[in-house]
Amino acid sequence: MMNAIEVILICLVAQAAVTDLALRKIPNVLILSGLLLALMLHMLGNQHWAPLTQWVAGSLAGFFLFLPLYLLRGMAAGDVKLMAMVGSFVGPLMALKVAALATLIGGLMGLLMLLFNGRWRDGWRNVVTICKPLLLRSLGMPLQAVPLAPGASVGGIPYGLAIALATMTLVALAHR
Repeated sequence: MMNAIEVILICLVAQAAVTDLALRKIPNVLILSGLLLALMLHMLGNQHWAPLTQWVAGSLAGFFLFLPLYLLRGMAAGDVKLMAMVGSFVGPLMALKVAALATLIGGLMGLLMLLFNGRWRDGWRNVVTICKPLLLRSLGMPLQAVPLAPGASVGGIPYGLAIALATMTLVALAHR
């Protein structure tokens, strides 16, 4: 049977997934509410500082796992904050597992979106444009990396859905 922390977490990530699909945004109020709820629920456990350190470590782990993708403009800030909120509920080790599974789910979603939208050729062209200078540079040729043109993106992925699916899957598997 799931405990209160897991039930609230599932409700929050489900809401984040729905708003990310509908509006392509994850509201800050949802993230902040989730962070505060996780802190309160951890503190109700009466285990002195262990829940607080679990909350802080999980939040930081979730945040820093997806921060590089945000800095490379591969992910929106709401997705990074959502992963920090998930980490605050589940702790650092489970946050790592959620991030790994969310990355796999997000990659699969991206490939499916490219295939269904008919933009897989544009996507492949972008991959070649990014990787060709890196490959030539690794072979010893002094080249500069070539950035993509501003309009070259083939679309965004509602990563809140991937994070929600990963979270729900791992919470469910923990109770098998």
